[in-house]
Amino acid sequence: MDDFDEIRDRRGTWSVQWDGIADRFGVSDLLPFTISDMDFASPPAVLDALRARIDHGVFGYTDWRLGGPDGFREAVRHWYASRYDTAIDTEALVYAPSVLSQLSQLLQMWTEPGDGVVVHTPTYDGFRKAVTGLGRELRGVPVGDTAALERELARPDSRMLLLCSPHNPTGRVWTEKELTDFHELAEWHDVTVVSDEIHADLTADGHRHVPWSRIAEPGPGSGWALITSGTKAFNFPALSGSYGLIGDPDERTEFLRRMETAEGLASPAVLSLTAHIAAYRHGAPWLDGLRRYVAGTMEMVGERLRAGLPGVEWIPPQAGYLAWIDLRPLGIDETRLQEELVRTERVAIMPGGTYGTPGFVRLNVGCPRTKAERGVDALVRAATRLRTDGG
Repeated sequence: MDDFDEIRDRRGTWSVQWDGIADRFGVSDLLPFTISDMDFASPPAVLDALRARIDHGVFGYTDWRLGGPDGFREAVRHWYASRYDTAIDTEALVYAPSVLSQLSQLLQMWTEPGDGVVVHTPTYDGFRKAVTGLGRELRGVPVGDTAALERELARPDSRMLLLCSPHNPTGRVWTEKELTDFHELAEWHDVTVVSDEIHADLTADGHRHVPWSRIAEPGPGSGWALITSGTKAFNFPALSGSYGLIGDPDERTEFLRRMETAEGLASPAVLSLTAHIAAYRHGAPWLDGLRRYVAGTMEMVGERLRAGLPGVEWIPPQAGYLAWIDLRPLGIDETRLQEELVRTERVAIMPGGTYGTPGFVRLNVGCPRTKAERGVDALVRAATRLRTDGG
């Protein structure tokens, strides 16, 4: 039985969340609830597979397409069939070091500097960095605002709809009807679609993730890509590795050519392949246990917010372990809240302004519940003091 309550000391492991806290908050001795990785060990099946591969002792160049029925591509096919009742054409798969590296390559393939890329707001900050870093214009539309979405897609120089499915940071799981509407709008306005589905495996009970490949047909001129990875749900992002599906065969070939020649990334990290295969073949029970645990933690967060911050209406996200909390009803200044959290409470919680929506916070509760309790209690105390002082 996996013990998600076990405390594991991550300090001294080059952890961005724990050891790199001063880079963002200016102080190093904070309890972090920040970047979206978890404080849990990866599944035993993954760790066992990694140990066995390390014991082999030889780490030469690798090819993600090899391995036959025991290889990476078949593991992905098995996962989508068993988890999402979705058939995957393994010949349509591509591989890259990360989801963002895939996005960067697709932006360069399908857009030009100055073109518009439409996203939902609030927006994962990695999207903003990738899009603006390549000289494209990020065009945000609020989650749920279909009229604004169509207005932005209709602009002549809008070239891409960049989806986060499920959505980060809100945890919204798009319905099949919503995804179908997105597809129809994109086709009508001749806009390509890239769907980042790295949070899909963390969809909560009662909700259903629909892969983009079920919405859009493959084929020449199809203009879409699904990009994802097992690193988020099974907590091994430091091993790198991601994969995707590209609908147009010629665009798929061009993507692989660019990654393997222009980018020099022909050989993937073998331990990433090992971890993905083990997770997709044997990790489902662990993942279901994790999802139940996170659901319990989210219930705790809701209870403490209701008790401590009347007026804050919050419900658990439909996917993921990130609590996106709207503090605007309290009338609290975001800068002052961050100062109170850091200087008095000694915790690091991401401000909503990072995602383009001030007045919110994003609290990472992918951790033992005792740690999550400390985080939400610190948030309640800090917000209560500021509200009492007139914020």
